[in-house]
Amino acid sequence: METSNEKGQQVRDVIESKDGTVARLTMKEGRPLTADEDRAEQLRLNAMIADPAGYAKHVKNTESEKKMADTLVPMMADAMINTYTPGQPQSGRNNGAPEIVLDYKPNPKWNPPSTEAQALTGLQGRVWIDARTHYVVRMEGTIFRPVNFGWGMLAHIYPGGRLEMNQTNIVGDRWIFTDFSMQLSARALLVKTLNIHSTAKASDFQTIAPMSYQDAIHLLLSTPLPNR
Repeated sequence: METSNEKGQQVRDVIESKDGTVARLTMKEGRPLTADEDRAEQLRLNAMIADPAGYAKHVKNTESEKKMADTLVPMMADAMINTYTPGQPQSGRNNGAPEIVLDYKPNPKWNPPSTEAQALTGLQGRVWIDARTHYVVRMEGTIFRPVNFGWGMLAHIYPGGRLEMNQTNIVGDRWIFTDFSMQLSARALLVKTLNIHSTAKASDFQTIAPMSYQDAIHLLLSTPLPNR
C-alpha cells in the first residue's frame, strides 16, 4: 500500500490477519529504508508481537478511525437522491463486466442525525456499481457547497473538494480498494485552515492462509526489502 499525505510518501507491505491488519514500512519518499530506519521498524513490530494487549488497543484505535466512513456510507441510501440514466459510460475498471451507473445528490428532505453526517449535505457525484454483485466499483464525489460542523464553530469545509475511490474483485467476490484520494480545504475551530491532499493505492494482492497477527508479523519480517 502506497500512501501520500502530510506525513510524506510511504510504502508498506500489509497483511490482513485473523486478529487485524499489520503492516511493515518498506519505502519512504520513493527510496528504500536506511539500515537505521529498518531497524526501528523491526523493533516496533517485534514489540507488537510481545504485547498482545497493546496490539488489541492499536486495532481498536484503527477501527475507531474507520467508524465515520462505516457510519456515513450506509446513510447515503436515505441522504441522497439517486438518478439512473441508461447508456452512461462504464468505468473501464471492471474487466468488462456490466455496471449500473448512478448520479447522486443530497436529498433536501433528509435530516442529518449527527454532526458528522452533515458532510453528506454538500456532496454530489457519480457511482459505478457491479451489476452482478452490487459492489461499488468506482465512486466520485465533489463538495459543491460549503458544509458546516457545529454551525461552523467546529469545522467548515469549503466547496471544490473532491473524493475518489476504486475497488476491485480480488477473488471469490472479495472486493478491496485499489485507489482512494481526497482533496479538501477546511477551517478548524474558526482559526486554522487545512488543505488536505491524501492518496492511497493498493496493489499486488495475494491470498494467504488465515494466521494470527504474530505469524503475520513474522512473515512480514522475513520478506526481503527492496534493494538499497
